Amino acid sequence: MVHVLPFTEIDLSDLEEVGGKNASLGELIGNLSSAGVQVPGGFATTATAFREFLAASGLQARIEEALAGLDTADVGALAAAGARIRSLVRAAPLPAALEKAIRTAYQELAGTQPAGVEVSWAVRSSATAEDLPDASFAGQQETYLNVRGVENVLAAVKDVFASLYNDRAIAYRVHHGFAHAEVALSVGVQKMVRSDVGASGVMFTMDTESGFTDAVFITSSYGLGEAVVQGAVNPDEFYVHKPALAAGRPAVLKRGLGAKALQMTYTDSRELGETVGFAPVAPEQRARFSLTDAQVEQLARYGVAIEAHYGRPMDIEWGLDGTDGRLYVLQARPETVVSRRAGGTVARYRLHETARVLAEGRAIGQRIGAGQVRVLSSIGQMASFQDGDVLVASMTDPDWEPIMKKAAAIVTDRGGRTCHAAIIARELGIPAVVGAGNATEVLAEGDPVTVSCAAGEAGLVYDGLLDYTVEETALGSMPEAPLKVMMNVGTPEQAFAFAALPHHGVGLARLEFIINRQIGVHPLALLALEHGTPDLDPGVADRIRERIAAYDGPRDFYVKRLAEGIATIAAAFAPEPVIIRLSDFKSNEYANLLGGPQFEPEEENPMIGFRGASRYLSEEFRAAFELECEAIRYARTTMGLSNIKLMVPFVRTLTEARGVIELLAANGLERGVEGLEIVMMCELPANALLADEFLDHFDGFSIGSNDLTQLTLGLDRDSALVAGSFDERNPAVKKLLALAISACKNRGKYVGICGQGPSDHPDLAAWLLEQGIDSVSLNPDAVVDTWLALARTPAQPSV
Repeated sequence: MVHVLPFTEIDLSDLEEVGGKNASLGELIGNLSSAGVQVPGGFATTATAFREFLAASGLQARIEEALAGLDTADVGALAAAGARIRSLVRAAPLPAALEKAIRTAYQELAGTQPAGVEVSWAVRSSATAEDLPDASFAGQQETYLNVRGVENVLAAVKDVFASLYNDRAIAYRVHHGFAHAEVALSVGVQKMVRSDVGASGVMFTMDTESGFTDAVFITSSYGLGEAVVQGAVNPDEFYVHKPALAAGRPAVLKRGLGAKALQMTYTDSRELGETVGFAPVAPEQRARFSLTDAQVEQLARYGVAIEAHYGRPMDIEWGLDGTDGRLYVLQARPETVVSRRAGGTVARYRLHETARVLAEGRAIGQRIGAGQVRVLSSIGQMASFQDGDVLVASMTDPDWEPIMKKAAAIVTDRGGRTCHAAIIARELGIPAVVGAGNATEVLAEGDPVTVSCAAGEAGLVYDGLLDYTVEETALGSMPEAPLKVMMNVGTPEQAFAFAALPHHGVGLARLEFIINRQIGVHPLALLALEHGTPDLDPGVADRIRERIAAYDGPRDFYVKRLAEGIATIAAAFAPEPVIIRLSDFKSNEYANLLGGPQFEPEEENPMIGFRGASRYLSEEFRAAFELECEAIRYARTTMGLSNIKLMVPFVRTLTEARGVIELLAANGLERGVEGLEIVMMCELPANALLADEFLDHFDGFSIGSNDLTQLTLGLDRDSALVAGSFDERNPAVKKLLALAISACKNRGKYVGICGQGPSDHPDLAAWLLEQGIDSVSLNPDAVVDTWLALARTPAQPSV
């Protein structure tokens, strides 16, 4: 009888003997070491040994008796049964043959270490029904870290055996239809990576929220990875673009700086459960990313190699050893939530009203839930939890899995998007807001709330029960559209989800949205700080320094953050075109940015003032515009996102048209070079009236119906007093639209529309189709309905 197997002798064919986790470690060591994937060595006890242990001690019959007829919904009865079984398991001795095998395997591994170096070990569970494609069993059994000495390893093995009968593990098996007696436990004993003085985290080879498969999603924090998995810290987040990685280009799409307030480190204790503890992270470390771009990309290469070997998206735990500087894979399992979703259908949750926001964190699940708040601080309170309550906790412990499936939503103070709470919430299909900071303080017991995770990365908890609906679209049944239906996208954090809708690309990506949300600082204020300008307000300078601390200076912050937003949208919709509109802030909007008032003029009517092409060409703003060009050039040329096209807004004169094209070329964005297309926003009457002359400088028009209507009818679209007269279907506006479209058609150049009109008025979209327009770019929530309406309207190009 085999009691112990080294990882080097294990692969996926041994799943029934060593469980999913250990089988996967052996598979990685045996098949991916040659690809450079580094996995710490170790050994596994077998399922045969576990069953022998139960049989030799007479435990099996007593366990079956305790679980017979148990109602796992009765949390009191569940707790009593689990405690009794675990006590019995811990009291039983290990069979002599198993103990000897463990001692021998331990000595063989420990003997390979340098003299005088005491190695510590991770002792983990690996259930034979664990890490399967249709069940994650995330965190159901115990893990012990920094276990030193063979006697402590033996004690940890028995405690891991006992953890097969944790309350949460018992309930999870019942919930997923696994018979208790059919699940055996293998214990993995693995050399610890010194991430306690390095960093660690979790990596998914797809986006866990949208299911987007061309990105690797990585979370990272200082110290041992259990802090990230447990949700004790809000980690850094990174997205890596797989095609750029494969092409050998810079591939980090997006960086998110986490709070990283705590790190899990070693303690001096040898008592199980006390060998690791939390310590505060120094402020200067918290302000920096826990990984370099090179390390992020190396991890992503590991992830892509592992995904290719397994042939499916993967969920991977990793560690950065702070002593040797190397990155290691600690676990790899199939991703079990997004990959199980039914294909061909997109569900969209839509909130129809808003209220006061009580708490905000990271959104998990792209869903909406509502119910009464139930604040829990310990497992002893679970009995008070009712179906449909909103679970609120500092961290959602896996022990609470028996009640999590009853929740309408989950809200936690701490945690990131790869913590256990997030994983289990996704698996159960429950919206969750993690890392909300003070939710347990501001959400009152019994109050009705609505938890919305349906509007991007921000998860919001609203006061009261709000009206929302769920719309499902069967994408496979979409008819062919008679023109290109594109999307208006301004928020990169929603790009992956929007790309799941039917589309022909992005007709309008607004740079000002990215600048406002992801940067929040006036570019001239950043340049003033970069150049050490003495008259920059000292208080503003200090606030900017705090915001940019994770980057290599003010310029690097602006260019990288802007490039991240651009690249995320372009990658999400590739290979379809993504038209990036150069920044179109008005002076009053720029003034709202940090440092803005010092650099912006006061205008009576900013809507028709210092904006668009005239701003780029001005001496006052040109240096800031060149930062914008640098970010676009990085995303398009350096990262290889050649589907990016450019659009120039608010071009008043032919002189401005010529000047901005020359300015772009001087900044490495020359029209026609490397296939770069530059279109102009047709939004002034002058643009339509002189369409042919403007088209001499551009590759086409994208019609901005909002400003075109405003300037044609002589009304301020920001004024409620005249809002009733604003209508893109006015005959004068339609006459200008027809002029612009016909000019483009005659020149064989692109013409689309990206204003609000087609989203609001399906009849206008149909009219534009009759005029022969190439594309309509719509708000995402209007795409499916407008697509279907246009598909029923035969194209009738005007002559």
